[in-house]
Amino acid sequence: MPSITFVHPDGRAQRIDGGDGESAMQAATRHDVNGILAECGGNAMCATCHVYVDEDWLARLPAMGDDEDALLDGAAAERRANSRLSCQIKLAADLDGLVLNLPDRQL
Repeated sequence: MPSITFVHPDGRAQRIDGGDGESAMQAATRHDVNGILAECGGNAMCATCHVYVDEDWLARLPAMGDDEDALLDGAAAERRANSRLSCQIKLAADLDGLVLNLPDRQL
């Protein structure tokens, strides 16, 4: 079971366990991670599950798709080079320990 650490804007770290094949967004909402709104339920139709992937983990993720790229342009918080939608990050054993930083706002 892969674990994810969400780092809140105030620096507080929240470690949760996710399931293989589950998205980081699904794991976050299941564990009530404050800061992941997931308004579209993981259908890649909004950007309310925006996260900043820790630099040590960024290269381990699959490339971003065109839809995700376009949605991130409309994210409420600043888009950065390490911005991703957590609904598009599928968890697997090789992502155990993933660190995702939460932006200061989703809306």
